Amino acid sequence: MSIEMNKILSICDHTLLLQTSTWEEIRGICDDAMKYHTASVCIPPCYVKQAKEYLHGQIPVCTVIGFPNGNHTTACKVFETKDAVANGADEIDMVINVGMLKAKEYDYVLNEMKEIREACQGRVLKVIIETCLLTDEEKIRMCELVTKSGADYIKTSTGFSTAGATFSDVELFAKHVGEGVKIKAAGGIGSIEDAEKFMELGASRLGTSRIVKLVKAQEN
Repeated sequence: MSIEMNKILSICDHTLLLQTSTWEEIRGICDDAMKYHTASVCIPPCYVKQAKEYLHGQIPVCTVIGFPNGNHTTACKVFETKDAVANGADEIDMVINVGMLKAKEYDYVLNEMKEIREACQGRVLKVIIETCLLTDEEKIRMCELVTKSGADYIKTSTGFSTAGATFSDVELFAKHVGEGVKIKAAGGIGSIEDAEKFMELGASRLGTSRIVKLVKAQEN
């Protein structure tokens, strides 16, 4: 495998979040992650504890909060986060309340991120803003709010809405996020060429299951 391919795999959150996901399928994702040395496995909260035990610390476990719609109460999201951390989650990907953002309730959105940041107890926090539902003005505002919140990453998409990551959104993020905030592109990354382009534009993490599948197909 090329050095470039290893680099792409090393920033992939190898993801399986389908409603139908079974432990057998999640275990397969974990096996892939260990074989190809991905950045993490991104899996449903109910499998965090099993995956953490199965992986024996070889690969970080990432899970999702307020997923996929984001309009849970803040208290609910904070509880989910604490539960995930107690079960061994190393990274948390939370979904913002899009309705509150659109209503210009910026303090609500910011305070929620801050509360979840605290509940993470030092774990990596990525904030999913669901770009396909937002105007450019709202995306820029979220770059500012994520920066203020102390989160580690701004993330494009859940992969469960009307569209996923776009090159233009990652380019926009790169222009507007503050120092220290990294970018995760997720949803619909369908080729190695796409992955490379997202990296060039400033993404340092990719949420995808297809990259590992493409690598496995090339091996067969």
